Amino acid sequence: MTTSETSGTDDSVLAELTRLRESIDNIDAAVVHMLAERFKCTQQVGHLKAEHDLPPADPAREARQIARLRRLAESAKLDPGFAEKLLNFIIAEVIRHHEQIADTPGAATGNG
Repeated sequence: MTTSETSGTDDSVLAELTRLRESIDNIDAAVVHMLAERFKCTQQVGHLKAEHDLPPADPAREARQIARLRRLAESAKLDPGFAEKLLNFIIAEVIRHHEQIADTPGAATGNG
């Protein structure tokens, strides 16, 4: 925030804005760390799939996960359409990783 954006704004408003933005920053950091943990797990899934010649994508599982996430979003008062878009984006990245693992010699066993 620049001085021109805040000139004339009450100090208590600025303090509240700063507090809220710090909370948002903390939540963003937590989201990034949670996504990193999720991708660690999906990488393990990718190695297991490659090792056993399973396809990178599992449309039935993906459909169940999307339906589940939409229900969770509704109960959390979050737009289910937004939640579905987010999960579709994540799933596409997971599948891309699984394809890379399957195409990399020795990667399925972690020797690549």
